[in-house]
Amino acid sequence: SEGEEGAVPGPDLVAAMAEQFAESANNVIIEEVNKGLNPGMIVLLVVATTLLLFFVGNYALYLYAQKTLPPKKKKPVSKKKLKREKLKQGVSAPGE
Repeated sequence: SEGEEGAVPGPDLVAAMAEQFAESANNVIIEEVNKGLNPGMIVLLVVATTLLLFFVGNYALYLYAQKTLPPKKKKPVSKKKLKREKLKQGVSAPGE
């Protein structure tokens, strides 16, 4: 009567199936642990490392430029502004 559909399996068969299921469940867990880094984590690490290197490199270049480049030249003041400033101070502009 074991081959019939809808037949209730014997207790020995149920115990054997339960044991086999428990063993396979343990194997699945072990395989997951030994799998290592998943692809999502690898992508995250690569992106984070790239960004970190970019910002550290920019900061290093900024410090190097501050030390080596000459200071910025100031824009020349226009004659109009000079004239206006001298008038404010009460000094007559040259040529008047």
